Amino acid sequence: MISINNLQKDFGEKRAVDIQNYVINQGEMLGLVGNNGAGKTTLFRLMLDLLKADSGNIKIKDIEVSKSEEWKTFTGAFIDEGFLIDYLTPEEYFYFIGKMYGLSKENVDERLSSFERFMNGEVIGQKKLIRNFSAGNKQKIGIISAMLHKPQLLILDEPFNFLDPSSQSIIKHLLKKYNEETNATVIVSSHNLNHTVDVCPRIALLEHGIIIRDIRNENNSAEKELEDYFNVNEE
Repeated sequence: MISINNLQKDFGEKRAVDIQNYVINQGEMLGLVGNNGAGKTTLFRLMLDLLKADSGNIKIKDIEVSKSEEWKTFTGAFIDEGFLIDYLTPEEYFYFIGKMYGLSKENVDERLSSFERFMNGEVIGQKKLIRNFSAGNKQKIGIISAMLHKPQLLILDEPFNFLDPSSQSIIKHLLKKYNEETNATVIVSSHNLNHTVDVCPRIALLEHGIIIRDIRNENNSAEKELEDYFNVNEE
């Protein structure tokens, strides 16, 4: 699904990403973990062609992301609220996203119904612009809009941020169910190790832009390895 090849990205003298070869297979749920400044968001921005690599490339289904836009038709992503059009209401924004992917208003409404518990009566029908929503509800709007067209590749940066515990639990369930039903590739980053371990059978540990461990997580087996690593790092 995704292949990363000799990828490097520098910001001045700092090398933010340095990954020689890494493959993410179709249908995998991958968690990306690392300390602040490890390069997680930079890697996502390179995957989405929002940053230009200094060398190397990323391919999604053998399509080099910097040389074609074909991959965009089957990719959904939410990194931060900069992805949102905040002078629209959530309904207007969802319909706009739907129209981009050939979905009618009826299609969009039908798909939104599966997020009803997640929205918790706080998103639809509020008669206010996205900019006036709380950080948590902006997060919900972004996650839903990324999943609306049922992408085969879903990329979410810190999806648990700003969400209350109930919403965190619901989105974990939704992501696992989505992966099981569609065989979509799902990649999430999170500072919260527990959430990542709960959701992802494979975890990439990023440090100074390098994937230093590729962990198979069976029955939450990665939890202790990650906790030991980060505790050592903090000493």
